[in-house]
Amino acid sequence: MVRAVVFDVGETLIDETRIWSRWADRLGVTRFTLLGMLGGMAALDRPHSDVFELLRPGFDLEAEQEAWKRDDPDGLRVNFDADDLYPDVRPGLAALRDLGYELIIAGNQPPQAYDALAAMDLPVHAIHTSDGWGVAKPAPEFFAKVVAVSGREPEEILYVGDRLDNDVRPAGAAGMRTALIRRGPWGHLHAARPEAAEADHVVDDLHALAALLRR
Repeated sequence: MVRAVVFDVGETLIDETRIWSRWADRLGVTRFTLLGMLGGMAALDRPHSDVFELLRPGFDLEAEQEAWKRDDPDGLRVNFDADDLYPDVRPGLAALRDLGYELIIAGNQPPQAYDALAAMDLPVHAIHTSDGWGVAKPAPEFFAKVVAVSGREPEEILYVGDRLDNDVRPAGAAGMRTALIRRGPWGHLHAARPEAAEADHVVDDLHALAALLRR
C-alpha cells in the first residue's frame, strides 16, 4: 500500500514556460524557436542543455547566468515562484494530504529552488533538492535518499514525475511505485511511448492522481 507520494519539480509541479521564454529573450531568439528546439531535444533523448550549444556554439551556461544576474539582479531569470505552479498543484496536494498520504518534494534543482518552494507554503511534509543532497537523478543514490527521508519501505512510496529516464525507471528500479504525469514536452512524448507501460500509473494532473489514490 502506498503511504508516501514524492514529487519531481520541473513540469510536474512547476510550469517552466516562463523560464524558457525568458531564456529565449535573453539569447535573442524567438520563443517559438527555443521552445521548438527544446521539444526536439526531448524527442531525441538529448539533454535540454544541448539547446544552448545549438543556438550558440561554445556557449558557457554558468558565465551567462552570472552575467544575467549582474544585468537583472532583481529579476526571476532562471528561477521560479508561486505564479509558475500548475493550477492543479495546490488543490491536488491538499486533496492527497487529506487522504492521509505523506507528501514529499524531491527533484533535480539548484540551490535557490529550495527557498522558492518553501516560500510557496505548499501542503507538503518535506522539500528536498539534488543540490541539498549532493546527488541528482537518475542516480540510484538519489532514490536511496528518497527512501531514507520518507522512513518508508520502497514499495510504500509512489514517485511522480514527467520523464521515463529520470523518474519512472530509476524510481522503479529502487523498488518504488511510479506515476508518469503527462505534461511538458517530456511528459507528453514519454507517455506516448510503449515504455510508458513501465509506470504503474499515467495521469494528466494531480486531480487525477488524487482520484486514483482515493480509489
